[in-house]
Amino acid sequence: MHFSDNIRILRKRRKRSQDDVATSLGIKRTTLCSYENGSTEPSMDTLMRFSEYFRVSLDTLIKVELSKVSESLLSEIEKGHDIDISGNKIRILATTVNQENEENIELVPLKAKAGYTAGFADPSYIKVLQAFSLPFLDRNRKYRSFEISGDSMPPVPHGSWVVAEYVENWNYIKDGYPYIILTKDEGIVFKSVYNKIGERKSLMLVSTNPEYQPYEIDISEVLEVWKFSTYMSKELPEPNLSKDHLSNTLKGLQMDLAEIKTELKRRNGEQMRIF
Repeated sequence: MHFSDNIRILRKRRKRSQDDVATSLGIKRTTLCSYENGSTEPSMDTLMRFSEYFRVSLDTLIKVELSKVSESLLSEIEKGHDIDISGNKIRILATTVNQENEENIELVPLKAKAGYTAGFADPSYIKVLQAFSLPFLDRNRKYRSFEISGDSMPPVPHGSWVVAEYVENWNYIKDGYPYIILTKDEGIVFKSVYNKIGERKSLMLVSTNPEYQPYEIDISEVLEVWKFSTYMSKELPEPNLSKDHLSNTLKGLQMDLAEIKTELKRRNGEQMRIF
């Protein structure tokens, strides 16, 4: 529990004296002092009052060690933005359903990329997106489809539609697996992701195209995470020459073997007729 250190940090950053804070909260200065040095445990009512006073979520006030948070993230927290830096926050997703009350797969086209960054949490915005369904996907999970641009993630070509599963707990991000990441600055990004939340409160984004350099983003920049499930494209992916060559060689051997068997049967049949 980091409550005592956190309220002291927040008070000093706001340049408030202990008397100022104590008066605002309706407690004695000595009581505040005992909270800050950790000699007294606050009640739930007191915790809620501190949370409201500093405009910081109760979860952050208690569980997050603010002394180790970056300056940019701490500034966002002080502005009242409820930022999750642990990755396990419960997130409410705006979504739509069909006539059978089943989850739709909403389509987010390239032309809606900027709008989605601003309206991803707005039910009225999500409602106007076109939607469809895929019968082979798990009906108990939430999916959305994003149109992808660029050549950074072969074999998925430019203009493909990536269908991805919503990830609520970001700690479950699997290293090296492709994800759709919605960020504040870049918007919709399709990359292979490496989970650095526990180490550096960040995600490492890597392209399958080696011409693009990996880069890290702070978890505070992340708005949504979607795990790759499948994709749809009008183009065939570029062939993997080594695998294709091996496959063609195997097919050739199978055909040759079949011809040999046919020839042996034919010859055995001729011998039986002679005798």
